[in-house]
Amino acid sequence: MKNNCTLCDYKSAAAQKLSPEELKNLAPNCITVKFKKGDIIIRQGTYSTNVAFLKKGLVKIHIDGPYHVQVVRIVKPRNYLGLPTTFGDKINQYSVTAIEESEVCFIDISTFRSMLQLNPNFTNQIMLELCKSELESYQKCVNRTQKQIRGKLADVLLDFADNIYHSDTFSINITQEDIGNLVDASRESVSRVMAEFAKDKIISIIGKKISILDRNILSSISKNG
Repeated sequence: MKNNCTLCDYKSAAAQKLSPEELKNLAPNCITVKFKKGDIIIRQGTYSTNVAFLKKGLVKIHIDGPYHVQVVRIVKPRNYLGLPTTFGDKINQYSVTAIEESEVCFIDISTFRSMLQLNPNFTNQIMLELCKSELESYQKCVNRTQKQIRGKLADVLLDFADNIYHSDTFSINITQEDIGNLVDASRESVSRVMAEFAKDKIISIIGKKISILDRNILSSISKNG
């Protein structure tokens, strides 16, 4: 799908720093691709030849470890995918998979680098996004290694509600195994703690729909680990 970058409603914060002429020049050097749930968008171990930007949908970033797949993070729209790899060793160090129908804009890497060189406001915004992502990764690493599973699951549920779905009621599109990989726990442990939360009326679970019933208690569990 060809792009009209000037009229695009899904511009990143960085792309909003581009001039109309720069957006016009960007259009022939990017393309939007639709992915179904389960489709691999970026594959670990392959060459990185484009910059990928998530326009719609929801994806998971995951790494094949020596023992199991590690889900690193869940990414919502209007975020770049894999920038550190793109400007690092050029080999994708992780995979990206759609967890619901998604649209990704692939930008020619030479064009992207040219924008970085020619537009300092664009470059500054990219740097801000990279720094924010890195700080979030540090915090999640600490939480993942130091909190108990109840605290880690509380973190995940609050993150989904506050930062992904923007509602205390949402339909979760990833499996309990994925959640387990996200918090370094087994699927059985995730199922057990989710059942405990439901029994204690902290959340309700109906099929894939989860509702946070007592945000104060869930926040306390998150804070105390």
